[in-house]
Order: sequence, then C-alpha cells, then structure tokens
Amino acid sequence: FNSPYGACPDCDGLGQSQQFDPEQVVPDFDLTLNEGAVAVWEGATPKRLQQYKEAVNDFLISKKVDRDLSIGEWPTRVQNQFFKGVGKKYAGLIGMLEKEYATTTSKPRLEELESYRDIVVCSSCDGSRLRPEATNVRLGGLNIHEIVKMSIHEASGFFEGLEFEGQDELIGRPIVNEIVHRLQFLAKVGVAYLTLDRSADTLSGGEMQRVRLASSIGSGLVGVCYILDEPSIGLHPRDNERLIQSLRDLQRLGNTVIVVEHDEATMREADQIIDVGPGAGQNGGNVVAQGTPTEVQADTASVTGQYLVGEKRIAIPEKRRKVKARKQISLERATTNNLKNVTLKIPLETFVCVTGVSGSGKSSLVNETLARAITRHLGNKCPKPGSFSELKGVGHLDKLVQITQAPIGRTPRSNAATYTGVFDEIRKVFSQTRDAKQRGYKANRFSFNVKQGRCSSCDGQGVQKIEMNFLPDMYVKCDQCHGARFNRATLQVRYKGLTIADVLDLPVSEAVLFFENLENIHRTLKSLEDVGLGYLRLGQPSTTLSGGEAQRVKLATQLARVDTGKTLYLLDEPTTGLHFEDIRRLLSVLSRLVDKGNTVVVIEHNLDVVKCADWIVDLGPEGGTGGGQIIATGTPEEVARDDQSYTGQCLQDVLV
Repeated sequence: FNSPYGACPDCDGLGQSQQFDPEQVVPDFDLTLNEGAVAVWEGATPKRLQQYKEAVNDFLISKKVDRDLSIGEWPTRVQNQFFKGVGKKYAGLIGMLEKEYATTTSKPRLEELESYRDIVVCSSCDGSRLRPEATNVRLGGLNIHEIVKMSIHEASGFFEGLEFEGQDELIGRPIVNEIVHRLQFLAKVGVAYLTLDRSADTLSGGEMQRVRLASSIGSGLVGVCYILDEPSIGLHPRDNERLIQSLRDLQRLGNTVIVVEHDEATMREADQIIDVGPGAGQNGGNVVAQGTPTEVQADTASVTGQYLVGEKRIAIPEKRRKVKARKQISLERATTNNLKNVTLKIPLETFVCVTGVSGSGKSSLVNETLARAITRHLGNKCPKPGSFSELKGVGHLDKLVQITQAPIGRTPRSNAATYTGVFDEIRKVFSQTRDAKQRGYKANRFSFNVKQGRCSSCDGQGVQKIEMNFLPDMYVKCDQCHGARFNRATLQVRYKGLTIADVLDLPVSEAVLFFENLENIHRTLKSLEDVGLGYLRLGQPSTTLSGGEAQRVKLATQLARVDTGKTLYLLDEPTTGLHFEDIRRLLSVLSRLVDKGNTVVVIEHNLDVVKCADWIVDLGPEGGTGGGQIIATGTPEEVARDDQSYTGQCLQDVLV
C-alpha cells in the first residue's frame, strides 16, 4: 500500500478516510429541524444556512414528509436519503457539508466542521489499503490483507502450517522459516496479541521498545550496548518473565543491556543495580547505591533497597470501601474490537482497577467505549464510542475527567504554574504591590506572553533558537535576560524580596512555604506537593516533564478544585515511570478523591496498585482474539481465589 502499483486509488493506501458522522451532525433524533436537530448548522453563515434549509425543504416536500416531525419519526428510507442524497436531485446533508468543508475560507468554521468528522473505513478497498489486483493473490487460501489482520500468535500458527509442493517448496520454505523465526521473537517479548497490520503510531512506548527488542534479538548482533527505557510498560506480571528472559538472551549473545526500570521483578533479575537519588529534581542526581540486588538491599541509604528487602512497603488498606448495588454505572453488551458482548459494572464512590493481560481489551472497554459513551451522554463532543447496547446509571455523575500522560503543553511557555492556573493568582499578587501600583502595572504585566513585560530579545521564552541547517535546532540561554524571561523594568517589582522570575524558579516545596498565607495559591501548590512534585520548579517548561510528571500535574489540578463529589476519574496506567515511593503517594491522592465521593477507575498492571483497589474487573483470559471477556470481578481477595484469573494468581503472592 506504499506503492502506487498496489495502493487503493481511492484512499491512497490508507484504508480509511475522514467523513462527516451522521450521529454527530444530528446528535438528537427526537428533535425537529425547527428545534435545532442539525447541530452543525449553528455556525453556518446566514447565506449558507438558507441554502441548507431550502435544499432540505425541497427534499422533504418531494418525500411528502412534514418538517414538524422529529427526524426519528421520518421513515428509515427518508432518513438515509436525508443524509446520503438522491442522485442529482438532492446532494444529501453529508454531501452539502463536504462541499462547504472543501470551499470555506473561514478558519473557525473549518475547525468547527472538523469536529463533526470521523474516521471511517474506505468503502472501495474495505480497509485493505490495496487494489483488487493485489488482494486477488492468495497464499494458503488467504490474501495478504486477511493474513496481516491476524495476531502475531495466529500468524505464527498459520505460517507453520503452510505446505508447498515441488518448486514452490524450494522457493517458499526458506522465506516462511524466516517469517516464523521473527514472529516467534515477537511473541517471546510479550506482543503476541498485536495484529500484523497494527499501526506503529498506536503502539505504546513499551510495545514499541519490545518490537525493537525482538528485532535486535533476531539480528544476532554481538558487542552492542542496548539501552531500554521501561520496556515493561503495559506488560502484565504474567508476561514479565518472558521479557526478562529476552533481555537475558540479548546479554548472553555478548551484549550489554542497560534498563531504566521501576519493575521489581526486573530489578531482582539484574546483575547490577544503580540506584539514583536520594530524592527527585534538585534533591537527586547522586548515585545512592550500586551493586548486586543483595548489596543494594543491604544499603540503608537506598530507598529502592528498603522496598526490595521489605523494610518499606505499600500497605494493603485495613478496610475496603463497600460496594453499593444501587449506585453503579452499567455498560451493557460491548463489542468494540475484541470484546465479546461484555457487560461492565462500575460501583460508584470506590477505587476500581481494570486489569488483564496485554491486549485483553481493557482500553477498548474503558477508553474507547465507556469514556466516550459517558462523554457524549454529558453533552460533550468526542470520537464515536465503540459498539454497546445500553448505558445505565450515568445520572449519578455530573463530570468525567480522563487523566492521561499526554503533555500538559507543547511549548516552553507552558509550565506547571500556568497549567494549574496558580500563575494567574501569583501575577495578581505582584500587581497589588506598592511598586506595581506606582508604575501602573496590571497583572498581565507579569506574564511572559505579554509584550510590555517580557524580554524583547527572546519574546519571553528565556532561550534563543539557533538554526543548525541540517542538524536539529539548538537553544541557548538568552543573553539579555539570562533566562529570566522578563525585561528589566518588570523585574524591579518585588514581592517579599523576590521578583516574578525568582518565584518561577522556586521549587514547589519552597513556594508552598513562601505563599502559605495566601489560600488560593497555597491550596494548589500543596496539591502539587502532595502528588510528589515538590521538587518541580514552578516555571519549569512542560516540554521537559515526563509523562508521569505531566499526569501528576493534572491530578494536582483536579485535587485543588472544589468538586461536587459526582466525578468519574479515568486513568490509564498512572504508575508508568513511578518509583515505589511515588506510587505510595499516588495511591494516597487517589484515595482522597474517592473519599470526597468521587469514583476513580484505573487501567493498571502494577500489583501494588491492584491490591489496594476496592473492586477489580479482570479481562482475559488471553490477549487479542483470545481475550475480550470479563474473567473475574470483586475485591482483590475474591479475585485472588479465582483460578481462571491470571491477575488473581499474581495477587496471591502480594496479599500477605
């Protein structure tokens, strides 16, 4: 599909295209046209709106349909023609919208129209990406599209079972053997559930690293130093042993393997552990301990060692919150991706963990179906939810918050202070000082985004970009403001002896004390400290934050807000990049959210988190087509007694 000779000409080998989604264009079929059933018309110009209405009126008259009827009351055939059109007589609502989308010159209107579009499978190639000539060629009775839709596990079995005759055996057998060899390496590193046609940009960081690891093992190279950053991300404890064995295989070939990792099983299998600390940020940067796992455990200066030896541990809650049968959300008969008609029940006002081996359907169920269904039910726009029959109990909620590890900003101008909103309050404090009032400075003067107050040389970025032509651009500290971001006049205003630049350079823990008498500021800063970000400097660019740090900034923002106690929080693997000590703090924060009456649902593999849940929903039994079922539900103790659950088997060792 990357070649014009094989690619489908209609979708250029993409297998999909963007089109207007009828369900978003008309979100409520119980409304009439006069009541605003067509949501996308709201932003149209008067002239364009008149064209839409005249075309639709003529169509309804030709079909003898009363426009005072709700769209849901129209005959099904008329509904379909309303959207798709009737030949040259009527282009259809979707066709007219496509024309406006292609011709409009208004950027705001273009952005609005895009929000009503969704990705759909190409109708010409049915998602195969290929021309008919390519899909007509078959191997073992299947064409190439049918083969790449298989999981790695299924494909391995398919190629192992291929039989050839005569000349085909001489040509095909060496190729098939190489294919099987590579598929086995992929299965060994824990990605057997991935389909061969899975897009690379949909892989998690851990999955991508494991795919590359399989490639490295298969290459047979020796004398190479491999550096991996948390390859266990997204991997169930059951599959972790295979990954560790793959790393050992790489080392035994004659290579050096360096792994940045927080996983306990990986640490215990290492030949050498280098423990960096003792704290984070300015409180870290030292090698606290180095040696074999046994030697690090004996080092009292190492927090990691204390957790490994058992001196410190994340405690199991003494008492779990009771599940209230009448207060729950029920998502019924979900069939998204590999889900097999499952019904998910989430008890409200509890801490819920959704578990299961990699590829078992956790993200399909929670992120692609439940989250989107609730988002739309609450009246917000989002991509179309996965397939399900009914959603019950949403009346108990007034808000859904998804806290991901996506960056909180993509430019150096964004930081924890601006994201949480605390910088607005700090700027107000500076504007109330005597010097600021005498100079006539308002709060916006103390923003590095405003021309009057920022450094004119670097435009408030604190750094200047040097273009290196064929090399990546370099950033150097501004030689005018020396990284302060503000001009000299702005920096002459001080609050309690510090300039606005000095305040942005404060670590959160110091800022908590500095602003302890200002409740609005102190509450937000204390929330940042509570989630383990006391070391973070207020003005540290968001582009330098890890995914785990960005997620905790978002958590702190929610924690600082006054909520109604009817919020559902969804987190996908929040322990990624977190040390044992960080996980302990995270659990404390999540518990505080639940204690306020909210519901917290996390997709997680980390057993320290799973054992602390009030309720577990375990999917499986395997990944890919072998998964998609709810295997066990209940408290950690109840799931641990279920022999069908791999998560339960792993929990047996930690529930002591």
